[in-house]
Amino acid sequence: MKNEFMTQGKEENIKLDFIRQIVADDFKSGKWGGRVATRFPPEPNGYLHIGHAKSICLNFGIAEEFGGTCNLRFDDTNPEKEEQEYVDSIIEDVHWLGWDWDDRLYFGSDYFEQMYQYAIQLIKAGKAYVCDLTADEVRDYRGTLTKPGKESPHRNRSIEENLELFERMKAGEFPDGSRTLRAKIDMTHPNLNMRDPVMYRILHATHHRTADLWCIYPTYDWAHGFEDSIEKITHSICTLEFENHRPLYDWFLDAVGAYHPQQIEFARLNLNYTVMSKRKLLQLVQQGLVKGWDDPRMPTICGLRRRGCSPESIRNFCKVIGVNKFNSTIDIALLEHCIREDLNKTSQRVMAVLRPLKVIIDNYPEDKNEELDAINNPEDASAGTRKVPFCRELYIERDDFMEEPPKKFYRLAPGREVRLRYAYFITCINVVKNADGEIVELHCTYDPATRGGDAPDGRKVKATLHWVSAKHAIDAEVRLYNNLFAKENPDEVENDQDFTVNLNPNSLEVLTDCKVEPSLKNAKPLQRFQFERLGYFCVDPDSTDGKLIFNRTVTLKDEWAKIQQSQQKS
Repeated sequence: MKNEFMTQGKEENIKLDFIRQIVADDFKSGKWGGRVATRFPPEPNGYLHIGHAKSICLNFGIAEEFGGTCNLRFDDTNPEKEEQEYVDSIIEDVHWLGWDWDDRLYFGSDYFEQMYQYAIQLIKAGKAYVCDLTADEVRDYRGTLTKPGKESPHRNRSIEENLELFERMKAGEFPDGSRTLRAKIDMTHPNLNMRDPVMYRILHATHHRTADLWCIYPTYDWAHGFEDSIEKITHSICTLEFENHRPLYDWFLDAVGAYHPQQIEFARLNLNYTVMSKRKLLQLVQQGLVKGWDDPRMPTICGLRRRGCSPESIRNFCKVIGVNKFNSTIDIALLEHCIREDLNKTSQRVMAVLRPLKVIIDNYPEDKNEELDAINNPEDASAGTRKVPFCRELYIERDDFMEEPPKKFYRLAPGREVRLRYAYFITCINVVKNADGEIVELHCTYDPATRGGDAPDGRKVKATLHWVSAKHAIDAEVRLYNNLFAKENPDEVENDQDFTVNLNPNSLEVLTDCKVEPSLKNAKPLQRFQFERLGYFCVDPDSTDGKLIFNRTVTLKDEWAKIQQSQQKS
């Protein structure tokens, strides 16, 4: 049914993105014999980030929609930068996002022998040669966009000599960087990628899967097209930077008569206040500027998970931003909007006080305790209610009281009456300060007739405050996260400055004296909640039985809604 639905997109007036339209047209025409086969091909040289999530959802999503398959394949052709740790993290992240590849887990290293045989085939056809130029010399000989390259002095070696040298390269007879295998194409070609590109380099490094079996490794350009070809991929979906490489991939495949996938390029995801380069993210980790790849300030999938984002919110974000052919930068407020929308529907409401100020209700009996009914989620009636304890001594937010309030401050102040959520109306009658003049305690009275939060005489108050019973409160640490970078474009630097100069010094605030309601006593790692009036929070995995730690996922304030309203007005 999915196949019929998708291939009838035009007739049903369903707007498909340009990639899905290509796939739908191909499916309808029978171009690939009714097959749709995609793949997600990460390099295991770092942790995945939100930009990879876009590619994951695109490739796995298309396969699901058209009843096809999507492979997970690791492009592991650079043993110096690749680790099993990254492989394991990528598998975990893709699964967490909700996708599965069944038994189709592949590695580029699975095809090393096949790619080697293709290289031999090119040498025998006179289309590849062993070159002794250094890496710097290869760059110099390559030329520029306005200046043609010049041929290597080793370009016209005989087939026999090239075969012998390549075999000796494979046998480990030469040091790293001393020789390469290059394709013999055209040093004057307008596309620089076609100017005798390197296919193999010598690298005596232990591979995370093949150990020391190989000491020559294929370049990404040589391996990329063949990996797709060997797996019989129908639609090879890449980001735009690979568009200029497509003629080279086609040349390689044509040169050995291999199966041709169809490559389609799309714009990668860019977010403001964020860097998406794995190299830069690795730098942040290695320099200790963040607390690891899963630091909640990082745009990594594991960082977003630890921060409290759900896989559904990330998938919905990828759906909302869509797929385009042109580069653009997405406002991070849209990502937060998608996260907030999901958490609003699914998160249990609880009460927590982050900066506690004690309140004593003088006319409430000292030995009395009550249990009040509180709504778990107004967006989900099936979530039901819970009991919250109430007693004479409470904590409220320090920001919810002002001794000399300005005109539009409607919360608690001397002589003013406010509502306590689910509880009573209270009025402040006295303020207690310490020797330094800091307010340490408020004395209030309550109206017993307002139990549940409404006055029988119909009188109204202008503010409702959240609170926690002091006797029953649980101590907690709360980490308030903000954008990791203070500048919208972190790469915008002066002179030779590094992007790290734009790090936000206020990206993390740790509050250690927080109070939360007792229903959170058994909260589990990564469990998500809405702290009423404060935002959405997640239990950090560092929490222990004796210490609860919460990460703020997003605030309640929806900046994206404000942006949309502003755009509509203009």
